[in-house]
Amino acid sequence: MDTARPLPHTTPAPVPAALHWRVLAMLYDLLPLAAVWFAVAMLSYLLHGLTPVQPGSAAAWATFAALLLIGFGYFALSWRRGGQTIGMRAWRLRLVDARDSAVVPGWWRLALRCTVAVLSLATFGLGFLWSLLDRERRTWHDIASRTRVLRLQR
Repeated sequence: MDTARPLPHTTPAPVPAALHWRVLAMLYDLLPLAAVWFAVAMLSYLLHGLTPVQPGSAAAWATFAALLLIGFGYFALSWRRGGQTIGMRAWRLRLVDARDSAVVPGWWRLALRCTVAVLSLATFGLGFLWSLLDRERRTWHDIASRTRVLRLQR
């Protein structure tokens, strides 16, 4: 009598993340990031004697630079500590090196990724829409930084 043996449990391999999963993660990440940005803007407002900062002034540029640095810090620290932001965890996405899914990219590649991501958004999202044309679902910032975003299986 032949007894059936259970197949060894294998976890399906991660697949490249589709654009809609990336957008959902970005929207989710906007919540904690906006809270920190509001706090920095309020601090800037308080430091300038409760008067609005004049557009184009040194104070306005300093506040803008602080907001950009905080955005970079949020994403880069999250990616370095586990390859995921809060939004990416919610949608089971992970940022990895393009060659090895076990490696988290270094700081310079993350800085490049963030810079090109800003350009991707500034071009009306063309850098993100590129993933609809790319076989591996890569965006401009994935290509430039030699990274990729994977959708993890349950």
